[in-house]
Amino acid sequence: MKTSDIKKLIISSLDSGTDTGEYAGQLEKGGVTFSFSNDFRDQVLEKIFTAGIKLKRETEYLKNLNFVFRRIAISGVAAIIVLLISIFIMEGNISVNSFLGLKDSFDESIVCLLTGN
Repeated sequence: MKTSDIKKLIISSLDSGTDTGEYAGQLEKGGVTFSFSNDFRDQVLEKIFTAGIKLKRETEYLKNLNFVFRRIAISGVAAIIVLLISIFIMEGNISVNSFLGLKDSFDESIVCLLTGN
């Protein structure tokens, strides 16, 4: 059976009113055989379902990771804002000295305090 004949049979079998068993018989008469191994069905189903589960797990993992990142980022930004507001209220301005908790000191003394020299 030629490839064009097989294509015609496949296309004509797509009509809703046709009997597909008749076409399978014509294909077998033409020399086309349908032989699969015994566990073919199980292998195909296993591949389909494991791929779907893997994609679903990756999607859930990325969604959960995004949710956790947003929670941490929002709480981090809120903590920074609260820190800046508390420093501004206590010191009256926002500067490096107010961040370090130093009052009226020189830059050399900051280096001394940080390094221990």
